[in-house]
Amino acid sequence: MPRGGKKGHKGRGKQFSNPEEIDRQMKAQRELEANGGVEKEEEKSSGSDDSSSEEEDINKKKSGVEGLIEIENPNRISQKSKKVTELDVNAPKELSRREREEIEKQKAKERYMKLHLEGKTDQARADLARLAIIKKQREDAQKKRDGLKKEAEDSKSKR
Repeated sequence: MPRGGKKGHKGRGKQFSNPEEIDRQMKAQRELEANGGVEKEEEKSSGSDDSSSEEEDINKKKSGVEGLIEIENPNRISQKSKKVTELDVNAPKELSRREREEIEKQKAKERYMKLHLEGKTDQARADLARLAIIKKQREDAQKKRDGLKKEAEDSKSKR
């Protein structure tokens, strides 16, 4: 015999459900549905709205640990579907964090460019100072060229 002692599931024979067992389960399911519907109708006619909502909570199938824990988690947001008639199309849409940050970034850039064009930012002041220096250098170079041209003309005219 091979090691391990346990056989895998692949070699086992197939197990079929008994038809009588299936019929019994389906009959019990129908009775449960029929009784559940009758109970709800009786409660609606004789009881208040609070009792019917409590009955729905009890009948609601709880998955996982929900059935064991009775405390409501305040951080858990239950998804409630809204009807089309209840939707407010004109209500302002809440933006996501990324969208808000992108809009703030664009506004900050526009503000900076406005101040930059007015010459109020440090970079604009530095640019204007640099431009003033370049203009002065070009003016000096132009004067020097004009002076050299005049000297060249004077020397030609003297000859």
